[in-house]
Amino acid sequence: MSTSARMLQLLSLLQTHRYWPGTELADRLEVSPRTLRRDVDRLRGLGYPVRSERGSGGGYQLQAGAALPPLLLDDEEAVAIAVGLATAAGGSVAGIEESAVRALAKVVQVMPPRLRRRADALRSATSTLVPSGPTVDAAALTALAQACRDAERVRFAYEPRGRPAAARHVEPHRLVALGRRWYLLAWDVERHDWRSFRVDRLRDPLPTGARFRPREVPGGDPAAFVRASFDALPTRYDVRVLVRAPGDEVRRAVSRWGQVEDVDAGSCRVRMGVDDLQWPLMLLAGVGAPFTVEGPDELTALVGRTADLFAASAA
Repeated sequence: MSTSARMLQLLSLLQTHRYWPGTELADRLEVSPRTLRRDVDRLRGLGYPVRSERGSGGGYQLQAGAALPPLLLDDEEAVAIAVGLATAAGGSVAGIEESAVRALAKVVQVMPPRLRRRADALRSATSTLVPSGPTVDAAALTALAQACRDAERVRFAYEPRGRPAAARHVEPHRLVALGRRWYLLAWDVERHDWRSFRVDRLRDPLPTGARFRPREVPGGDPAAFVRASFDALPTRYDVRVLVRAPGDEVRRAVSRWGQVEDVDAGSCRVRMGVDDLQWPLMLLAGVGAPFTVEGPDELTALVGRTADLFAASAA
């Protein structure tokens, strides 16, 4: 591996963990400790603030510096990227939420305090039109993303639906975006089990500084685990709709938010368990095909009221 390629790999590794023991980092790069020290010095010469600790247990850590490292970005561009990533992380652009949070964690890590203040001021002074629903604090998302990356325990207050807030102590594993909401998949230290937390319901996530060895998620897929945990919960409405369109077309629209059963070549049945009927109403509108509500009666009534409203507006 060339020196330039090795330095890029070194920089990438330093961004994935808060602290790397020197011997482990050298093994990952397949170089000697002496070569590693030279590569770190080269990164410092380029403006990347790498802190080192000497001794048998020493290592390296990428820190926030007095100036942004040379990423071919000026201050205004750096602030714009941070604000844009925070907005995307809030869910205004579907499909890139998780990537935005990971990128935001990296940008904030090396951004000097003066630029952080500018980005925070700009975010607080602007408004963005986003889909209705619970909002999530980008700072909380960033703190949780960094704790997941660094395998660092976190404490926060959590308020489940219908119950008072309680203190939780967890080992965070992954942030998962489902629909318009963020969930934290974590091992609950006091309950000795996996838990999924809605991020908009937790307050003041505080990293404790205590590290942990990451556990294996049951099934190996964090997103599938979170989805399955919520599918198992009882819901207020059992939605059943006969849609007169081929099942493959409807599956593309419904995605993971419901089950689609083929009835014949030109029709299928959609099933969903929901607490709010507005969501299946919007989903059926997106399918764009004739349908018949088989249940519940509340959805039939809601479809009727919505149809009357649209008909009156069109007239």
